[in-house]
Amino acid sequence: MVARLIAGLVVLLLGGGAFYLFMGSRETPENALLNPEDPQLVAMGRDLYASECAGCHGAGGEGQAGWENASQDNPLAPPHNGSGHTWEHPDGALFDLTKTGLSTVACRTLNSEAMPKFADTLDDGQIYAVLSYIKTLWPEHIRTQNVAINAIYADQDNPTAN
Repeated sequence: MVARLIAGLVVLLLGGGAFYLFMGSRETPENALLNPEDPQLVAMGRDLYASECAGCHGAGGEGQAGWENASQDNPLAPPHNGSGHTWEHPDGALFDLTKTGLSTVACRTLNSEAMPKFADTLDDGQIYAVLSYIKTLWPEHIRTQNVAINAIYADQDNPTAN
């Protein structure tokens, strides 16, 4: 009887933990690199996105037409509004890609000239602001999934920030 009670509690705790990880709170974890819940950070990011990113990725984050068929010879900017795959990457990879034009966690190898290198244009705080703003373009369920992705990559999420 006691063994069944303990087994039931273990299942309940594991199930609750899994639910929280994959479907739980959208709140920004304390150690998160990006914070789409910070209105000042998001406002700064919105302005920077408009001036630095919208020309390629679209004012609403819709990306360039035909982005799904992009190649090394024809790189096209993907959407950042949740209809693309930006959300599938952990915060550290998004930071590295924005800062250096390269990423250690990417779905495909980019043409080295496909993504501008913003290291000389934006400081780290500005990059965090832009990426925090981009997260506000994602639907709720995608933001929740991105929290789970960040949890998986937590040990690797050490961007090149100084």
